Amino acid sequence: MGGRMLRVGGYTPFSTGEFPGLLSAVVFVQGCPWRCGYCHNPHLQPRDSGAIAWPEILARLAHRAGMLDAVVFCGGEPTIDPALGDAIEQVRALGFKVGLETACIYPDRLRQVLPLLDWVGFDVKTVFDDYPSVTGVSGSGQPVRASVAAIVASGVDYECRTTVHPRLLQPAVLLELAQTLAAMGVEHYVLQEFRATGCDSATLRAGARAGYPGPDLLAQIAPLFRRFSVRRPGVGAR
Repeated sequence: MGGRMLRVGGYTPFSTGEFPGLLSAVVFVQGCPWRCGYCHNPHLQPRDSGAIAWPEILARLAHRAGMLDAVVFCGGEPTIDPALGDAIEQVRALGFKVGLETACIYPDRLRQVLPLLDWVGFDVKTVFDDYPSVTGVSGSGQPVRASVAAIVASGVDYECRTTVHPRLLQPAVLLELAQTLAAMGVEHYVLQEFRATGCDSATLRAGARAGYPGPDLLAQIAPLFRRFSVRRPGVGAR
């Protein structure tokens, strides 16, 4: 173990939905280089000294060993933190399974921690060449492509998901993205309908459309994947 400390921006002591099928605690890591318009955790984008000391989180988790099954690291972007691997090993030493939620920004760091993980939830926002239109960062799609390939090859259980908004992902683009992911070997895919609640972008809130994507487009996408579902606000997966 090194002397580095994870920069924690928030902590949820109990969740029934973050790690599929398990009771988990959730650790929110500070920092993200992207500025996606629909981000629901913009307060976690800056990297500062951390809102909660990592040793304090470890102490809380130690007291809950045997009552919880897992710990999930999310953000922000957890792989931005060089202390992530140490933190995962410390959590595993307490007897917890470990999950990671990532936007696939840092493929090299992701590869380092993949052998330590039991589950990965990862976002793919659009076709790789169009990523700057969502993230505001040039070339941001290429690390995502490399990260997706690494996750699929790792054998770690995962969920790949895309937030769908008609302004950002028109039907032809969404279908192209689904076909690309299927060709890369992705088997578990979830579409998440855009939620206006908590979104700072007035443009995206105004352009949202309930029920997008519709049944015809879903009928083209669903057969591409072994496991496919859609999450609607207030409804969940179906």
